[in-house]
Amino acid sequence: MCGRFAQAQTRETYLTCLGDGVDRDIAYDPQPIGRYNVAPGTNVLLLSERAGQLHLDPVFWGYAPGWWKKQPLINARVETAAASRMFKPLWQHGRAICFADGWFEWKKESDKKQPYFIHRADGQPIFMAAIGSTPFERGDNAQGFLIVTAAADAGLVDIHDRRPLVLSPEAACAWMRQDTGGKEAQDIAHCGAVPAGEFTWRPVNRAVGNIHNQGPEIIAPVT
Repeated sequence: MCGRFAQAQTRETYLTCLGDGVDRDIAYDPQPIGRYNVAPGTNVLLLSERAGQLHLDPVFWGYAPGWWKKQPLINARVETAAASRMFKPLWQHGRAICFADGWFEWKKESDKKQPYFIHRADGQPIFMAAIGSTPFERGDNAQGFLIVTAAADAGLVDIHDRRPLVLSPEAACAWMRQDTGGKEAQDIAHCGAVPAGEFTWRPVNRAVGNIHNQGPEIIAPVT
């Protein structure tokens, strides 16, 4: 699953990794985003395509349509989202990308849960597949977005059995295109995913459990 992540660098750092040929309508901002401990129920910068250009909007992390009487959902499984009653419309017309530095997972060790920060071994940003209720620019706090998850494999299974669906930069751009159909999006999710071998992880301070803790020490390794 994905319940916390870091989105701390400048928006330019993330956008540059998508390539020079990407057309975007996003204001330049040299200030770091500085969110080392992003939690559900907050607004998160989300990339999506409108009218052939990429846009960046603060979107509520959580999804609860009017008939849903429970807490908002934050993840959708890649194995079932494209065909499910709840998520199919979002898969068809509400695909987006949530960029990040890495995500957190908790593993039970001894009598406590130890948080780990998982990130690309080469230090590059990650591009997590997301789906949500459009238009994203409306700022709806009930029907926001979800992060798409996949089954963990290789060493990542040691931390958690689910992980965010992280796409390569090329696949991320294709995922967001408005002319990409639902079936094609399934192919992108399958073929464009970054393999588990590209990631590494480290134990971090349990202070990440408190969403008010937002400094860089949150992702610093601990022994």
